[in-house]
Amino acid sequence: MAAQTPVYHYLDIGRLGRGEVVHLFLRDAGIAIKDVRYKFDDTWPATSEKLRQQGITRTGKLPALEYKGTVLTQHVPTLRYLARDLGRYDGETNLEKYLVDAVADVYIDWRAKWVESLSGASDEYKNDYVPKYHDLVASYYSERGGPYLLGDKVTYVDFAIYQSIDNERRTGTLPSTLPEPLVKLEDAFKQRPNIAEYLKE
Repeated sequence: MAAQTPVYHYLDIGRLGRGEVVHLFLRDAGIAIKDVRYKFDDTWPATSEKLRQQGITRTGKLPALEYKGTVLTQHVPTLRYLARDLGRYDGETNLEKYLVDAVADVYIDWRAKWVESLSGASDEYKNDYVPKYHDLVASYYSERGGPYLLGDKVTYVDFAIYQSIDNERRTGTLPSTLPEPLVKLEDAFKQRPNIAEYLKE
């Protein structure tokens, strides 16, 4: 029996948000998907409830990924699941896995603040919080020389950190300069074959 194509459910908001992290990961891994998008307008509350009733999302939020007979939600746990299923994109030792998970937690904290900023980013957010977030993340990336958190081995959290930089740029809240380890990360991502092809679309 042929495997079913995974179905990716997300909002029709371009390349913003947590769903794009999963989308980038899938593209990099070469996993073909059926891409289903939903309008994020006054119809969204009813659509969200319908998806919840259909079992696509427990929380009424997206992204959701129908994958090998399972519906995966919550974007960071989805990334971890996919990494384990594929046998790559994660640390190999217990310490490496800890580092990947630790930086993922830092990213999750940033994301909550970023969402708050979408209704109007304060000077404190732009000039204090974001630079401190970048410095903190860069301190982890500098330990192994980059360009990825674990050196030359890409992991699921690298997609989240890359996307956080991209989202700040798209919403006009990215500082004028980035710490060098994050510049290296961004440059390396843009050179990954499947990502480079996607960015041209």
